[in-house]
Amino acid sequence: MLRRRSLLTAATAAAFVPAAPAILRAADTTGVTDTEIRIGNTCPASGPASAYGTIGKADGATFRMANDMGGFAGRKINFISYDDAYSPPKTVEQIRRLVEQDKVACLFNTLGTPSNTAIVKYVNQKKVPHLFVSSGADKWGDYKEHPWTIGWQPSYVTESQIYAKYILAQKPDAKIGILYQNDDFGKDYLTGFRDVLKDRFGKIVTLASYEITDATIDSQLVTLQGAGIDVLMTVATPKFAAQTIRKVHDMNWKPMHVLTGVSVSVGAVMEPAGPDKAIGIVSSAYGKDPTDPRYANDPGMKEWRAFMAKYYPEGDVKDAGNVFAYGISLTMLQVLKQCGNDLSRENMMKQAANLRNLESPVLLPGIRINTSPTNFHPIRQLQLMRWNGKVWELFGDIIEGAST
Repeated sequence: MLRRRSLLTAATAAAFVPAAPAILRAADTTGVTDTEIRIGNTCPASGPASAYGTIGKADGATFRMANDMGGFAGRKINFISYDDAYSPPKTVEQIRRLVEQDKVACLFNTLGTPSNTAIVKYVNQKKVPHLFVSSGADKWGDYKEHPWTIGWQPSYVTESQIYAKYILAQKPDAKIGILYQNDDFGKDYLTGFRDVLKDRFGKIVTLASYEITDATIDSQLVTLQGAGIDVLMTVATPKFAAQTIRKVHDMNWKPMHVLTGVSVSVGAVMEPAGPDKAIGIVSSAYGKDPTDPRYANDPGMKEWRAFMAKYYPEGDVKDAGNVFAYGISLTMLQVLKQCGNDLSRENMMKQAANLRNLESPVLLPGIRINTSPTNFHPIRQLQLMRWNGKVWELFGDIIEGAST
């Protein structure tokens, strides 16, 4: 059973606002009644990125927990999540449905870089809070261009800058191959590498892209191996990341291998790929690994496991996506807590941009969530890690990024 005291230490689900008279300001309170707060979401329960579907389910489970703990000023969260199959046209259709038919108060944790790219102009024109986008694209921090959209996880540009610096430190004369998804998700990593390598980028980097609709990435990897690459940077969603790990192993190719942080889940990537085939891969983290024995007695992860057992028992406790969902959902609950009785869209956006040193039970020690009207990158810290065949081993210090 979840202990209210443990959630108090999270500083997020902390103190749900007790029942009080419904006093709302004369502002846009679409999606808010005396008894409910409607929150909308899209997530790929099907399609090429269906491994992420568990995130939407875990989001919903977190909100059920919040409702059981009293909700917010007597209101319960009505979380409406639709499958968009990681297809931008489908995302547009489902978001219009949420905004125009379901009339949600806000959108939360809509997943995928291409999917969010397809809707960002629409939701900003409608002035619907587009909170904590489930994508590390750097542009979600552009508060001037789209003031109603805010990210959550570290920027892909920041992440890739860290990888590029690490690669150069380890292999100064490296020939780098980058396998990337041909959309904004993949291209942000190229930007980060260019920032660090500058005019060397075109001389030492070989690129190979894939489309999310491709069946495999085999031919791209054969091309990179043939180019004499000794460092492989894989920028791929879970399905293709697992394929890459297997193929590199089967080719008996042994480059230094760096993997994007969105595809480090043991349950969704490492186990399907074959844990022994991934030994030595380097990536980064900002959240705790649910498979790491060091967190067996960690209070925050014990809280998370208790949550999973009660509210999402069918969920995979090895899947880092479920840890991510809990952390990002607790952040949303903190925003609602700070809103008090003013649940207008304007105040939701204001509070999302007013988070101060927020701790989370599932983030690595030392990592805090901070936002301001000019900082729409809530998490800017990472730590490098290496796969040992069983768990990810953290190494080095927490690294502070500086996304702009």
